Amino acid sequence: MSVAFTKEDSAETAAETMLPEKPVPAGPNLVTANGLAQLQRQLAEASAAYEAALAIEDINERRRHSANPWRDLRYLNERIRTAQLVPPPESNDTVAFGSRVTFQRDDGRTQTFTIVGEDEADPKAGTLSFASPLARALMGKAVGDVATLGEAEVEIVGIG
Repeated sequence: MSVAFTKEDSAETAAETMLPEKPVPAGPNLVTANGLAQLQRQLAEASAAYEAALAIEDINERRRHSANPWRDLRYLNERIRTAQLVPPPESNDTVAFGSRVTFQRDDGRTQTFTIVGEDEADPKAGTLSFASPLARALMGKAVGDVATLGEAEVEIVGIG
């Protein structure tokens, strides 16, 4: 094989392995106990994937396979380092970080979300980031209160 092809392949591989950093959300890194455990599991998985990639003999393949886990390791280590564990709310009088809140929308739909940290938020799974506009509108409100979201309103019907 020509040296030119080797250098070109190496240049392409190097470009593939220079991944941009995952953006770290601004502000505090509040987490629930479950969220912190989730970050730690993800860190262990990324570490195992990185170690497996380092065992690959071909340098170009090693670079390709280690790029994502290495980026994940940097991100997850930072998120765990800055995590601020927030205990569950002491009461269900008002919506707070960690609350499970049920509300009714203007169109009659009822939805329930647990307010959690940014890394564990998954609206499809019923968790909502504390930094989201909806969560910010709900925080501090009690059952029967109305929260305004732009032109829409939601009424809190339960806090658990």
